[in-house]
Amino acid sequence: MNRPAPRLRLADYLSPSISALISVIVNYAGTFVLVFQAAHLAQLSAAQTASWVWSVSIGVGVSGAWLSYRYREPIITAWSTPGVAFLATVMAFTPYAEVIGAYVMCAIGFIVLGLSGAFERLVRLIPGGIAAGLLAGILLQFGVAAFGGANADPLLVIVLVVSYAVLRRFTSRYAMVGVLLIGLGLLLAQQRLDLHSLELQLAAPVFEMPHFSIAAFFGVALPLFVITLTGQYIPGMLVLRNDGFKTSANPIITVTGPGSLLMAPFGAHAFNVAAITAAICTGRDTHQDPSKRYIAGLVCGALYILVGVFGVTLATLFMVLPRAFITTLAGLALLGAIGSSLANAMADTRTRETALITFLATAANVTLLGIGGAFWGLVAGLLVHGVIHGGRGVQTRAAG
Repeated sequence: MNRPAPRLRLADYLSPSISALISVIVNYAGTFVLVFQAAHLAQLSAAQTASWVWSVSIGVGVSGAWLSYRYREPIITAWSTPGVAFLATVMAFTPYAEVIGAYVMCAIGFIVLGLSGAFERLVRLIPGGIAAGLLAGILLQFGVAAFGGANADPLLVIVLVVSYAVLRRFTSRYAMVGVLLIGLGLLLAQQRLDLHSLELQLAAPVFEMPHFSIAAFFGVALPLFVITLTGQYIPGMLVLRNDGFKTSANPIITVTGPGSLLMAPFGAHAFNVAAITAAICTGRDTHQDPSKRYIAGLVCGALYILVGVFGVTLATLFMVLPRAFITTLAGLALLGAIGSSLANAMADTRTRETALITFLATAANVTLLGIGGAFWGLVAGLLVHGVIHGGRGVQTRAAG
């Protein structure tokens, strides 16, 4: 059932909208280069590449906006970043029609998973401390990168960090608004943003008939399913739980799964609930009132749709922003999420040690068998938790 819509004033829109803008900037500028790399390796045409951008952006935008509106929670969706990193390794020698067929099979897998209800039960079995430790480990690298950029661009990083500190002293709600504007102003003053060559061009979807094969199922679809589930869906659901949001995983998957299926023939690989960029929109810095944070989900959706309509043009615009600007902006926006997840991880003395192990193992970001550090950090934490606390009745339900 829909929650009743809270009364909104004009001021209620500003902070969530800025959080949404930062989330979208970080997503495109930080990871979308992988899409262009994969498209280049697969020798896709310019039209096919633009169709990939169109389909994944429109799909993410519509699904995230609908879920946020339907459940009145900031349910941010995104494309599978570890998934596209994997695709860059296989698209060079897999026929594109078979890759499209693999996208379709992967999407069907998520639809079945959502309808079964198994994923929600899995999420609820993860102890709250371990869930918080996993999130803290995932986000730690972004907090460190916020200051690490000073090696390459010290003036920009110092200005952003000092601006953040000064603004936080007077207003926590609008601090990131000021940081974003000050950073862009500095880049313009340094003439580091060249917008003269920007030409908005509408994208046109290109339909590709899927071709199904056993090789594509085992070589593309199955790994993409596992990587997206472990690297995106599980951390993404735990982001929502960590900030107190209760929406079941099942309806989320039953929206993103069919959405992925619909957009697959136009080039979209799996899209899913977001994790890192969602954390920018789900915490207190977005809005003190949790019932109003869903605005960030609506704005994210609108921005993704806007980028999708203009295809490669706006996505490329985000990517020309200096890397130090992106990493510092993301790290500062995630400070609240990092702090709250660390506090939650250490809050329960019974699971503090296993939460700490989860945090450290996740932060190590070890990749084995093509699966990223978030999954192995969770496995390490759950194994140690089982050995130490198995059969002792320690609380095993996820936080929230």
